[in-house]
Amino acid sequence: MSLAALSGAARACGLALRGAFHPLPDDHAPEGTGTLVLLGPDEPGLWTLFEASPEYEDGRPAPLDRWSTRVLGGLAQRFGGTAVLPSDGPPFLRWAERSGQGFPSPIGLCVHAKVGLMISYRGAIALPERLPLPAASPSPCETCATRPCTTACPVGALSVGKPYDVPACQRFLHSAEGQSCRTRGCRARRACPLSQNLQRQDQQAAFHMAAFMGNWDDNKGESA
Repeated sequence: MSLAALSGAARACGLALRGAFHPLPDDHAPEGTGTLVLLGPDEPGLWTLFEASPEYEDGRPAPLDRWSTRVLGGLAQRFGGTAVLPSDGPPFLRWAERSGQGFPSPIGLCVHAKVGLMISYRGAIALPERLPLPAASPSPCETCATRPCTTACPVGALSVGKPYDVPACQRFLHSAEGQSCRTRGCRARRACPLSQNLQRQDQQAAFHMAAFMGNWDDNKGESA
């Protein structure tokens, strides 16, 4: 068993290895974990596979979460591990930093050493073995001369030194002026030089933004 073998199997499923580490007791990994492996979308391959999946086509709620549960579960079973999903409530941002590949960005979002601000985690696999790890990377923001993410948001919802202004972001997304963000994804995340190399399809960006907007609408209704 090696990280390279798991990485290859994950790529065949539309996922990419986005970090790994040996958890400590306060990392809240599953008991008995020797190596925790973080997996995210392998852009743009994931979307093609997801669109052809039964979860995408069956019309039921949360298709991507259900796809992730099935695919991560299959990988975990194949490699003798345990799948962990974001919906299980683990501290994925802490895990990202512990992996030596994820960092806080100037605008507060997580930034990844290879894919920048477009990082997302579909899940993790907890393996019992303590496997050799890749070398940690420096934050890409340290060598980013212009930091375009800090000025890209049209309403300043993501800016340096301030918390994410979710209401301002959502108001803009629901407006006519917010069409570009609705259909192509967050401008601040897209502005990251590393993220521009991902070739994420517009259909995928629109899918995620629609889910984000829908969740906010649902929350508004519950609190009204």
